[in-house]
Amino acid sequence: MSGLWTIFRRELAGLFFGPLAWLLLFAAMLLNGALLAWYVGVFDGDVDFSISMLLGHGLPYWTVMAVLPPLLTMKMISEESRAGLLEFLLTAPVTDQAVVLGKLLAATAFMSLLWAAALLYGLALGFLGAAPDWPVLFGAYSGAVLVSGLFCGIGLVASAGTSTPILAAFLSFVFNLVLLLLPFLKDLAGATPENWQGAVFRRIDVVARLQGSFANGVLDTAHVVFFLVWTGFCAFLATRLVESRRWR
Repeated sequence: MSGLWTIFRRELAGLFFGPLAWLLLFAAMLLNGALLAWYVGVFDGDVDFSISMLLGHGLPYWTVMAVLPPLLTMKMISEESRAGLLEFLLTAPVTDQAVVLGKLLAATAFMSLLWAAALLYGLALGFLGAAPDWPVLFGAYSGAVLVSGLFCGIGLVASAGTSTPILAAFLSFVFNLVLLLLPFLKDLAGATPENWQGAVFRRIDVVARLQGSFANGVLDTAHVVFFLVWTGFCAFLATRLVESRRWR
């Protein structure tokens, strides 16, 4: 795909050359380190469960997931559109798909680096004589990366749909929040395990898919496909929105 690698390097460099990404990375890693130490103490030294809390079972994980991707992606398309740089980029010898996928991969790579801190924590615990179950840790990390890709894709759709970065971040955060609150909305929709509403909620329950497989060290291909397909759908929508700017 023409220009994909170039866009990816450009966006990733842009993230690390700016202060916002470093501040977000520092704050999130500091929070995760403090939480892991607290989890290990609360759960009587259960390292594996403490790490699973850090990568999917704990509320702080989902809070970071709902907030950080919108902040990372809010400027990727909307700011370039407002500044007139997007029109220049769209006339360059790169495809619209490459533009969107390059930005998506850059944002996901940043989130992957954030969650990779859990691997370092696992090594540190191993040196202290409390080595984690590595298959569980790698499974939880893989799930965190897949969920990050989906939420970054949602952020890019919002960023492509508006020329105001703050509005893009707000819309993305609201959609993320609705997606995460779906398990609590089942009763309002009259969903039960027996009716079709319950089946729909089970299929789109992101939290249950992560906690029921990846966070326990299980790589279920059905869940992998779920996240990849929906991330691809978000990339498709963002691409269509970027293409529409050519005709404005």
